[in-house]
Order: sequence, then C-alpha cells, then structure tokens
Amino acid sequence: MFGLGFLLLCSIKAKEVESNCNMIGKPENPLLSQDGDVIIGGAFSIHNNINVKIPSFTEKPHHLMCTSLNLRELHFAQTMIFAIEEINSKKSLLPNISIGYQIFDSCGSTLASMRSSMALINGQELTAEHTCSGKPAVKAIIGESESSSTIVLSRAAGPFNIPVISHFATCACLSNRKQFPSFFRTIPSDYYQSRALAQLVKHLGWTWIGAVRSDNDYGNNGMATFVEVAEKEGVCIEYSEAISRTNSKDKIAKVVEVIKKGNAKVLMAFLAQGEMDVLLDELIRQNVIGLQWVGSESWITSSYLATERVSNILGGAIGFTIIKSKIPGLKEFLIKVGPSQNLSDALLGEFWEMVFGCCLSPTVCPNSEHATFCDGSENLSNVSNVFTDVSELRISNNVYKAVYAIAYALHNTIACKTLNGGNENKRCGDMDLLVSSQVLHSLQNVNFTMDSGETVYFDKNGDPMARYELVNWQKNGAGETKLITVGQYDASLSSEQQFVINSFDIIWAGDSPTKPISVCSESCQPGFRQAAIKGRPVCCFECLQCPSGEISNPTDSAECIKCPLEYWSNKNHSICVLKKVEFLSFEENMGILLTAFSLTGVTLTIAVAVVFYQFIDTPLVKASNTELSFLLLFSLSLCFLCSLTFIGRPTEWSCMLRHSSFGVTFALCMSCVLTRTIAVVMAFKTTVPGLGVPHCSLPFQRISVFCCTVFQVVICILWLALARPMPFKNSMYSLDKIILECDLGSAIGFWAVLGYIGLLSVLCFFLAFLARKLPDNFNEAKFITFSMVIFCAVWITFIPAYISSPGKLTVAVEIFAILASTFGLLFCIFTPKCYIIIFKPEQNTRKHIMGKTYSKSQ
Repeated sequence: MFGLGFLLLCSIKAKEVESNCNMIGKPENPLLSQDGDVIIGGAFSIHNNINVKIPSFTEKPHHLMCTSLNLRELHFAQTMIFAIEEINSKKSLLPNISIGYQIFDSCGSTLASMRSSMALINGQELTAEHTCSGKPAVKAIIGESESSSTIVLSRAAGPFNIPVISHFATCACLSNRKQFPSFFRTIPSDYYQSRALAQLVKHLGWTWIGAVRSDNDYGNNGMATFVEVAEKEGVCIEYSEAISRTNSKDKIAKVVEVIKKGNAKVLMAFLAQGEMDVLLDELIRQNVIGLQWVGSESWITSSYLATERVSNILGGAIGFTIIKSKIPGLKEFLIKVGPSQNLSDALLGEFWEMVFGCCLSPTVCPNSEHATFCDGSENLSNVSNVFTDVSELRISNNVYKAVYAIAYALHNTIACKTLNGGNENKRCGDMDLLVSSQVLHSLQNVNFTMDSGETVYFDKNGDPMARYELVNWQKNGAGETKLITVGQYDASLSSEQQFVINSFDIIWAGDSPTKPISVCSESCQPGFRQAAIKGRPVCCFECLQCPSGEISNPTDSAECIKCPLEYWSNKNHSICVLKKVEFLSFEENMGILLTAFSLTGVTLTIAVAVVFYQFIDTPLVKASNTELSFLLLFSLSLCFLCSLTFIGRPTEWSCMLRHSSFGVTFALCMSCVLTRTIAVVMAFKTTVPGLGVPHCSLPFQRISVFCCTVFQVVICILWLALARPMPFKNSMYSLDKIILECDLGSAIGFWAVLGYIGLLSVLCFFLAFLARKLPDNFNEAKFITFSMVIFCAVWITFIPAYISSPGKLTVAVEIFAILASTFGLLFCIFTPKCYIIIFKPEQNTRKHIMGKTYSKSQ
C-alpha cells in the first residue's frame, strides 16, 4: 500500500510534494525502451552500487548515481529484449499486436528499486507540473533479481493488480498470496531449495557445518528454512553469520575470522552475488582455503567467479541450480549489441569501455596519453565474458520464460479465453480497454509449452514446479573451471525419488577426489550408541558400548536395541545371535560322571543280586526275606536307571517319564524297606514263645508293598493328567543362554510325590529305631536305621539345594540326591550281608544268626 499512498501524495500541490518526490529521486528515462501496443516493464540491477549523498536540506536532493556495471544483469535485460522481439516476429502469438518495453536500473538497491517501481507504475516523471494519472503505464513487470528488491517492487505493484514476474527472486516469503497477490516467478521458491540443500548435506554425511548468509530477505528466510530442516535431519550448525554488501571491511573480516576458527570443514553459503563478492575478497586476503562450499543458486552458477584466483577457494563447490536450457538465436543477438542497438549513449559507452578496456572519448579518460581508444566498431564475437556466454543459460532462460508467460497471458486475454478476471464493464478483446487485472487473472491460469519442450505454469502461489540440477565446480584438462551436473532434485516426485546424486562424479574441496569429513564427533561404530554431551549440540556426542543383550547395527545409532528373548548380543554387540541352549547332556563331563555313577550303581546292584542268588539257600539269605530282598534290589536298579532320564535334552516324554519314574521307583523301594522293617520288628516282638514263627506272613508283605506303591502311582497319574511336566526354556537364571529344563507343571504334584517318599522313609526310620535293641548278631534293623539316616539326610539337604541351584545344576542336584540315597540304601542294607556271605562264610549259619535270641529261647 506504500506505492498507492505515494502516488496519491503526488496529486497534492507541487510545493508540498516536490521535496518528498525528490527524496526518492526523480525517475529518469528508462535505460532501455521501445514503444509498442502493449508495454512490459523490466527492472534489473544493471549496476551493482549506488552513491547516495546525505541531503543537506538546503537544496534539492541529488539524483541517485549508479556505478559498477553488472554484465550478468545486462545480459538478463538483453534476453528480455530478445524474447520480446522474437514474439513480435511470430504470427501465432499476439498477431497484429506489438509488445514494447521499458527497462529500468534498480542499481542493486531497494531505494533505487522503489524509484523504478514508481516510474513503471506511473509512467511519467514526478514533477510539480504533473500529477499522477492513476493508470499504470505497463501491463506487467519482469524483475527483479534479488528478493529484497522484488519485495519492494511487488508491494508497490500489488495494489494496482500489476503482475510482477521475477526470474531470480527465490525468497519463500514471496509465496504469500495475502502479501503479494500479483507476484509470480519462473524460478522455484527457496522452500524447496533449502530443503534440498539440507538433504544433500545429510546425504553426504556432514553433520557439523558452518553457515553464512546474506543479511536480507533472501538470505535470512532461506537460511532459516535450511536450519529448520537440517536440524530435523540431524545436522548441526556450528556458527551462522550474516553479512551485507554494505558492511564495513572490519565486519566482513570478523565473519571470516569466525569461519577460520571453526572446526567445520563444510560451509553453507546462502548468499546473493553482492555479498558473495565482498566475502570472497576478504577470504582471498586472509588465504582461507580447504573449505567445502555448498552454495545456493544465486552464485553457484556465476561463471565470472570461476577464475583461477577464486577457484583456489571455491574449487569443488557444490549446490543446486535450476535446469539449464538453450535459447536458439540468443548468442547472435547478444554479439550484435552496439551503436545500432537501443542502448542509451551513457550505458553503451560504459559497456563498451568495460568490455574492450578502452575509451570512446578522450575527454573521459584520466590518462589519455596511455589509454586505448575505440570507436564502437569493435566486434563482440571475439569476446568471452558473462554477457556473451550462453553455455549456462539458467537464469536467462527464466527471463525468457517470463516474457513468454506474459505474452500468452496477453494473448489469452485479448482472445477472450479468460473472462472471469477482467472488469465486467470492459470488453476483453479491446486493446484500448485492456487492464492489468485481466492480465493478472490470465497469467494465473497460463499453461503452455516452450519450443524446448518445457511446460510453463504457475501454482496457486505463483510458483513453478521445483526442479534442480546438482552442479559441481570441476577443472577440466585445460585448468578451466566448469559446472558438471552430478545430481538432480525434482519436487514433483515422491520423497524416495526426489533426490538423485552420483557421489563418484564429484570433485571435492581443493579439487580432491576424497570427500571431506565434517563432524563434531567421530561416528559410533556398530555395537555403540551415541550419548549426548551436556551443554553441546546433539551432533557432539560420545560413543558408549551397548549393554549385554542389546545391539546397534547401523553406524551412529542413537539407541541400542534389545535382542529378542531367544537371542543375545555377540561379542561386538553388533548383531543378535541365538542364545546357547544349555541342558545336562551325556556329552559333558558332569553328565558323563553322573551316568558312570548310575551305571556303576546298577552294576553293583546286579552283582549283589547274583551273590544272593548263588547263596539263596544259606541261612543269611533266607533270614533276609529272599523275595523282599530281590524286589528291593530290583527297585534299587530302577532308581539308579531313573536318574538317566534326567540327563539329555528335555522332551515332552522325557519330562513326564523322569518325575513319574522317580516317584514310583522310590516308592517301590521305600515300600520294600518299610515292609522289611515291619517284618524284622514283628519277628522279634511278636514271636510266639517256643515256635519262633513270625506273624508277618508273605501275603501281608506283598500286599503292603503293592498298596504303598499304588498310592504313589495314583499321585503320579493325577499329576500327569492335571498338569504334566513340560519342556521349558528358562532365561531367568542366565541372560546369555537358555536353560532347557522340565517345568514341573504343578509344584503341588512334585512335592506330593516327594512328600510321600519322605513319609515312607520317616516311617521306616521310626520302626527301625524301635528295633535298635534287637540281638547284636542280627544287624538288619541297625543297618536299615543307618540307611534311613543317610536317605533322610540326603533328601533334607536336597530341598534347599534344589531351590537355590541355577540352571542345569538343579537337575544335577536332583540326580545326585537320587544316586546318593540309592547308594546309601544299597550299601547299608546289603554290604554287611555280602561281606559275611563272601568273606565270613563261617558266620552264615542259623546258630550264629539267631545268636543270643536262640539261646534265650532254649
């Protein structure tokens, strides 16, 4: 609204506005102009610098004086003229209608840009004798190259619905339709470029970088977006400095000092050309080399920077730029620039003297004696500079497309193809009644294809589709710096396909084939995780090894991952491996030892049975109750053998067999011992005097053994039916291995079986204890007492040992208890008898066995 307010002020009395109008400076005639049926405006920074004198307020302000001719911007302006002349020569586009132009110089300054805006909108000088007409002199404006100047131009043109198409202004802020309703551009927004650059830095593994930006809308907005996306990608900014081309040398030197002191090997430069120039001057002065530059499109394709003096600093730079194109006939048009072209005398003279290094007039040469003079007849075809170079037509192609977009919008408007956007009181086909709002609406809907095959259209924000090339500064065989395309970025594709890069084609900083490393901390290798350092950015970390049972497979893992239940971390903590499955096997030493003891016990039991069988008719064997003795030996053999079921890989059947066989065989064994004990007690306590016949008959013994054993069988059947033991992978005792064991299924069933065996053993011990005063020569009760003492001691100590033993030791403790108690029964009961049978046969007589008891009865 500033432009509208300013124009309204110009209609007041001359004396009241003369001073205000001159504060901006009287708009002079355009540097380049041509009449036509429709006028298109242009604003380019044809000069780089502006001399502003502080007003004294005692005289009228001086005109703005622009210096330092910018050949690149002049090239853009000539490209605009070329496109207009090409369109005027076509019969299919705007037939019988000619396009004219007015191109102003904004001098790389927002102050001069406002002056150009006023001139383009008003179309006449702001003097005291004239007032503002209120009708724009142009239907559309092309410009400018910098975002800040474009913002000024767009704010001034917006209230008048004058379309502004920029070829080089990339600030994402210009996509705001509320603030800039008439703005368009043929270059993608920095919204996409900043994201592409952040993804590029992350893709190349640089997580610690420095940043420098232009202190204007272009640099500040672009860098803000870059930093936001880069931080999400895990990239940290060591420093971020802002500079302006108008900064003092001391200010620029301080920024360079920050760059030199930084640890980052990569420098992200979001700079406009003006700021890039002043920064490079100071970098060259301080000889700052070895940095890997990542550049924005504003300077990355600037061929005038590709000199030997600058390439030592920028060699290997990479950055995104728009896709280059070819414009047929532009080269021939540019080299024809001369006195015959529509250049003002001052501009032509300045251009000619700069290109050829000569003086057109002796009056303007300070040292005319040593100066080279030229007369304007020189040929530009032999000149190679930014103005004549058409090998990298990127931004120039944007200017070219902008002119064609306006031409198609005018064509569609005049041909009445868009009726919605025009004034309802105007006839769309009438050139005299054509208004800029109609062109604005038609421009929003324009969609056409260039001769090169490129489709041109604008989205709702006035932006084109974002497509970039990733270019790399490389030296060819002749030592010349060239831009080599090494990748692409297309925002129209899916996120996985947007970014393509060939890292092998890139030449890095210092023309090195080796990619530089720019990180705050070295990468954490697999098996380690990143641990933040207090007070430092997230990119600065230390590497901690993953705990046992956790791994980190990729490099620079933020967290360690727990292995699944049946897996464990390897030695390097980089992969999960299957846990070692542990069980008491026959192959290991403990299993072999226990198996040997078990088989030894079986062998000894069989040996005792053989001895008893050989001496079955002797008094000692008969007195030992032959049937119960053999049944007891059989049960002891089963006890020894049942221990083997506890060794080996647990299966469903082995788990059921080991506990049930253990319970039944020991119940049978204790039943035999209990019956023997009862028989001994009854033999000496209830013998009828004079007869010597015990009341404990053989059927009673059989029934006693059977009933005691069957009761245990019933317990085992109920246990197996209700909650059978099953194989179980126990990972609680050891983290790095799995203990394969048999789950009891029901602890009540297990302790019931064990408790019943304990009950039988206590009864045996009690009865044997009662018979402790029997005749000395008959040692049966005494030996049973000893065996029960050993049996009870073993199983009483078994309980805490069983509960506290980890892993396969639990099984080993149970086997040890079985073997120890069985050996105790075998040795205590049968060893004395075997000793007498084999080594003391003279004692194996009825008289000796009966001893004192027999004498007393006599």
